Amino acid sequence: ERIWEIRQKLRKSLIDYIYLRLEKVSIIRHEPPKQIKEILQRLNDKTLTIGFARRFATYKRAHLLFKDLDRLNRIVNNPECPVQFVFAGKAHPRDKAGQDLIKYIVEISRRPEFRGRIVFLENYDMTVARKLVQGVDVWLNTPTRPLEASGTSGMKATMNGVLNFSVLDGWWCEGYKPGTGWALPQESVYEDSNFQDELDAATIYDILEDEIVPLFYKVNSQGIPVDWVTRIKHTIAQIAPLFTTRRMIDDYNDRFYKILGNRASDMRGNNYHMVREISRWKKKVARYWDEIEVVQTRISKDLSKPLRMGETYMAEVILNLHGLSSDEIGVELVVVSILPNGKLKFSYNQEFTDIENINDLTRYRLETITTKPGIFDCGVRVFPKSHFMPQRQDLNFIRWI
Repeated sequence: ERIWEIRQKLRKSLIDYIYLRLEKVSIIRHEPPKQIKEILQRLNDKTLTIGFARRFATYKRAHLLFKDLDRLNRIVNNPECPVQFVFAGKAHPRDKAGQDLIKYIVEISRRPEFRGRIVFLENYDMTVARKLVQGVDVWLNTPTRPLEASGTSGMKATMNGVLNFSVLDGWWCEGYKPGTGWALPQESVYEDSNFQDELDAATIYDILEDEIVPLFYKVNSQGIPVDWVTRIKHTIAQIAPLFTTRRMIDDYNDRFYKILGNRASDMRGNNYHMVREISRWKKKVARYWDEIEVVQTRISKDLSKPLRMGETYMAEVILNLHGLSSDEIGVELVVVSILPNGKLKFSYNQEFTDIENINDLTRYRLETITTKPGIFDCGVRVFPKSHFMPQRQDLNFIRWI
């Protein structure tokens, strides 16, 4: 009851704010009083309110909602379960396409069937943003995959108990959890952007009609949408703590500062003994690196053909390390996927773990099964390794076989 009471107050605060903004704009721009009155009469602080506010770059795809205006009309004007959308944002002064998109949305919002159901707030600023991330019920985000950089507005909305409905891109790719908000699939189905937009628009309509709208208006005897509030609780409990400044500071501290602090102490300890050991080892590797001899390489695969999923492959490399030892040199298999344009994309790497010293030679063996679908190719490379190194790039020697 307390959560729903707060959400109701925040939504009412947003709608009251929109009233004031629209009244001021209508006076300045000499909008028809009848049209403004109709908009204000249809706006309702009890109606499911969905927000879309951001920089109006074309990749944000604000136009998706308007792919099927007849279906959108049925959704927003459902007499029992109406929906209202609030748009806000600005386009870069040189972004003509973004400006045209805003113009298009404004024109649609003025059509008789969408007045008061689709509202565009001009002069987007911090005040408008704050009201929106607090007052809407759902935060909508529909970027072209994978172009979303982050999505901090969606994070702010989450802190206020707003449910996100977004493409699995940017922050929502790692933030989304079942039972919180809603998600469009992460992967694109079509290379043709128009086909993809049609599919995503249809998915948005389906999720709105089948899940979001019914859930919001399904209330108990006290008028509380219990299942909706449950999602709010899950959102605040499971998602919000992961995207705070405190979490960011803890991550920096745990992953970097503490580790670096401890390493600095170790390096200074025992009269800089570790420093001297690292220097000695690096000089040793540099001295013998070019003397490493590849005696034999054997891979149970025709390198002229791609790897196949589910098949077992064996690779064996025999090296003469000369002045180096087997625990100072590593060998790994690098697997890349082949993109449709012929370019290569890193997929994974796997170190040879079966190591055997035979007289003056060292044999490295690896048996692996390809578990990812797709077309792959592979290569083998040698690298220096030591427990002294905090990361492999600390000594950037590498040799492809």
